Amino acid sequence: MPGAWALPAAPDRDAAPEAQQGALQGGVFTLPNIITLARLCAVPTAVWLILQHRLDIAFLVFVGAGISDAIDGWLARVRNARSVLGAILDPVADKTLLVSVYVTLAAIGALPDWLAILVVFRDVLIVGGYLVLWLAGLRVHIRPLLVSKINTATQITLAALALGLLGFGLSAPGLLDAMVWLVATTTLGSGAAYVVAAARQGTAP
Repeated sequence: MPGAWALPAAPDRDAAPEAQQGALQGGVFTLPNIITLARLCAVPTAVWLILQHRLDIAFLVFVGAGISDAIDGWLARVRNARSVLGAILDPVADKTLLVSVYVTLAAIGALPDWLAILVVFRDVLIVGGYLVLWLAGLRVHIRPLLVSKINTATQITLAALALGLLGFGLSAPGLLDAMVWLVATTTLGSGAAYVVAAARQGTAP
């Protein structure tokens, strides 16, 4: 799954009409967008499977969602089917699935509840902060940071690890505990990095 929670930049109004048409080609019902919508619809399925303690199947759904994310990104590039909707929908689908899995795993005791709260709070802080600044008339551009990409990778790894270990009756408590603290560290670090970046833009002359 990609990475950071980032809002796409608006199309360049000074760009040539042909370039804008290429960027928005395909409309709403492109194949990459349909795959992304299917990944979004997989969220309630994954949540239900975890609540039913069918973590083995939930693991397969989670891995399938990751594969679909790679496929729709590849299709968007090779078929020149990028769209504004896809740029918005793709990170929304990824984050919805990831946050839902963390909250549900915490609900059944598979992950610490404080970690799920931290993961959710980090995303609420970034999106909520952006909206507050936007309403205040400040145009802050959120871009994916390296630390955020690392954070997303660690979050995905921990979710897959927890689902796989518990779903298939495996045991690696030391590894799981280490990943929990690694995710906590990268989540705090990436959240702080976005706050600092937004503050610098907001105070820039």
